[in-house]
Amino acid sequence: MIINNIKIIEDAKLKYADIREQLNLWCNEVKLSKWNTPADIKNRYKTVSFLKDNIVIFNIKGNNYRLVIKVVYQQQIVIIKWVGTHQEYDEKKFE
Repeated sequence: MIINNIKIIEDAKLKYADIREQLNLWCNEVKLSKWNTPADIKNRYKTVSFLKDNIVIFNIKGNNYRLVIKVVYQQQIVIIKWVGTHQEYDEKKFE
């Protein structure tokens, strides 16, 4: 997969140092992955959630943080939308 908007991840690693390693691991795994359907993601990340329009929510560090992406399956692209705490996520609206 190709990761777009990687700056959002880089900024999150600076802001939330305690998830730096988890974000690095996630990025490395995604770059080596090929996702054709949501099931491909769910097979690897059991706690992932799906919203409409191919928005995917990942729990990071025991569900203390959230990573929000959009997947463009046909082009094999992951677009980073947002990273933050679970509390911040609850105040957001992702569609």
